[in-house]
Amino acid sequence: MSDHIDRLLARMTLEQKLGQLNMVDGSLPHNGHAALEDDIRAGRVGSVLNVYGAPTRALQRIAVAESALGIPLFFGLDVLHGHHTIFPVPLAEAGAFDPNLWRLTARAAAEEATGDGVDLTFAPMLDVSREPRWGRIVESPGEDSLVASRYAVAKVQGFQGDDLSRPDAIAATAKHFVAYGAVIAGREYASVDISERQLRETHLPPFEAAVRAGVAAIMPAFNDVAGVPMSAHRALMRKLVRETWGFGGVMLSDYNAVAELAAHGLARDAGEAAALALDAGMDIDMHALAYPRALPAAIEQGRATVAQIDAAVRRVLRLKQALGLFDEPFRRSGAAPLASARRAEITALARDAARRSIVLLRNDPAILPLARDLRRVALIGPLADAPLEMLGPWFAAAGIDGHISIREGLEAALGRGRIGFAEGVPMTADDASGIPDALALARQADVIVLALGEPKTLTGEGNSRGHIGLPGRQRDLAEALFALGKPTVTILTHGRPLALPWLFAKPGAVLATWFLGSQAGHAIADVLIGATNPGGKLAITWPVDVAQIPIHFAERATGRPGRPDEHFTSRWIDLPLEPQFPFGHGLSYTTFEISELRATPFAPRIGDAIEVEATVRNTGGTAGEETVFLFIRDPVATIARPKLELKDFVKVMLAPGEAQPVRFALTTDDLGYLDADLTPRIDPGDIDILIGPSADAKRLMRTTIKLVAPLA
Repeated sequence: MSDHIDRLLARMTLEQKLGQLNMVDGSLPHNGHAALEDDIRAGRVGSVLNVYGAPTRALQRIAVAESALGIPLFFGLDVLHGHHTIFPVPLAEAGAFDPNLWRLTARAAAEEATGDGVDLTFAPMLDVSREPRWGRIVESPGEDSLVASRYAVAKVQGFQGDDLSRPDAIAATAKHFVAYGAVIAGREYASVDISERQLRETHLPPFEAAVRAGVAAIMPAFNDVAGVPMSAHRALMRKLVRETWGFGGVMLSDYNAVAELAAHGLARDAGEAAALALDAGMDIDMHALAYPRALPAAIEQGRATVAQIDAAVRRVLRLKQALGLFDEPFRRSGAAPLASARRAEITALARDAARRSIVLLRNDPAILPLARDLRRVALIGPLADAPLEMLGPWFAAAGIDGHISIREGLEAALGRGRIGFAEGVPMTADDASGIPDALALARQADVIVLALGEPKTLTGEGNSRGHIGLPGRQRDLAEALFALGKPTVTILTHGRPLALPWLFAKPGAVLATWFLGSQAGHAIADVLIGATNPGGKLAITWPVDVAQIPIHFAERATGRPGRPDEHFTSRWIDLPLEPQFPFGHGLSYTTFEISELRATPFAPRIGDAIEVEATVRNTGGTAGEETVFLFIRDPVATIARPKLELKDFVKVMLAPGEAQPVRFALTTDDLGYLDADLTPRIDPGDIDILIGPSADAKRLMRTTIKLVAPLA
């Protein structure tokens, strides 16, 4: 097939080559289908986004049957956490800490999307973020680089499978390269100014993991890094990703990002912007039309070369070849509908993924699980009967029907006759007129289930928030209900940690349910009644107040570590040092005990393997799943190291009273770091090994090993 690509390139005009690098938005009415079809016929379009279903087949037919060269299109779509069936948003699903689950949901999404003619998804998003103000943290796997790296591998494998040419395989796009999750003040599209060390230790590893897993495409981010916009960042895109990591796939821009190089102040005009992006390694210009409109003049002026364009076109054609489009251009757009049995499996998977993504933040007193003999439940709140809100800010081809609200889930679990419902207040409006009716309902109930949170329109792209509390009059509703003294369960629907210290000071139970997708209501009901024991954990540290941000477990120690009772230490005088909840926090209806921590050998030589083992016991009366995290701490190094570094995590399911060993396999490479020259280094000396159910230092067990230099 490489000969076929060579022959195609030899026949192409410059306009046709630039067409292969041009991705257009097929959903925009100002394009008009007639104009789009004419451009495809003329070879001026190589790929289309935001089109799925029957139109993909019609457009593909024009490309292969009516254009001069018959080169097929590929179709891209945001299949972020589901297509028809919506799974939990990534920040929620990351809290399951289960790469196999991440792989399965991506596989199911790929099957549904390819049935609609989609060849490429703009996912997974791999932005490590410690910034809850940022709207797109909802699409992030959280604050830790290791978690994001494992998420990257699982999602790439799930989307692409073992053969990208299969009709149910979809090309994955690792985005947003790089450090988009560190935008200043959490403000969407803003600048990023971080150290080279933080870039390499925190933000780059998930993308390298995606490349190692064979990801088909990479999308550079909107932001700049230290003054260089990523769409033109030659050092990172070409030198690091292509030359050092060996990435041979396609780099495609984010929406209009090439043209926006002028707004960044890097380019004087579209021609200069296009030339800079092409030189940095950008193959596909999404929506901006800078490549087809400006590169011909840039070539004449010596700012770009035909050789650069040929290299980019070759990579695009290789992707189409890998997708099997030259052999069978309609292999996805003509796929048969999924069998009913597979659709049922995907629905069950969505429910299971949602259950496992729920985090029980507190349960004091132990209201949950709800007693099965409750006579009356008052379900109150603006998120209680809002099925579309359960989907989150991106929901692809989900449509408006078939998604389960909290109300529907509880009625199915407990019976409609036992559930009374009142909205109480709107989600965001300044309207408290419904609070008296909600109070009247609550007074007659055995328990209050209070459904609060932020609507999907306040999270996702373009929805950074300076205040991350509850919008509207929701707090007024909650305070009024708490004053009744009734047992209260609060269900939070949200795309970021919400700073609600007043809520967590109240007695009762609180569940972080995020945006759980199509089966949200059933999943939440399963947890409320105890049909499922919650096992989700926080993939991000939960702040007490927005002023603590960024707060995360991997901070470095200081010369004056914070102490609340000592003035001249690293602390706030008006906020606690600790977060509301640490990374990894998540309660269960049972209790677990971790003991017998041991690491062997005690004195490994650099280059050896290390085995860490402990025993986990279910000390309660209910079967449950526990996640155990392994951290390290290098107390003395040539560079100050983080207080905790996550190196592994495992899950274990235990019956009441059951004990099982958990084992972690490390190498001494896992204990190294980047030195002052950003070169990998491993030092002889003590390394602390810490394991526990979260990053809470009070709950970590510790042992120490002594690294020994290799024999001379």
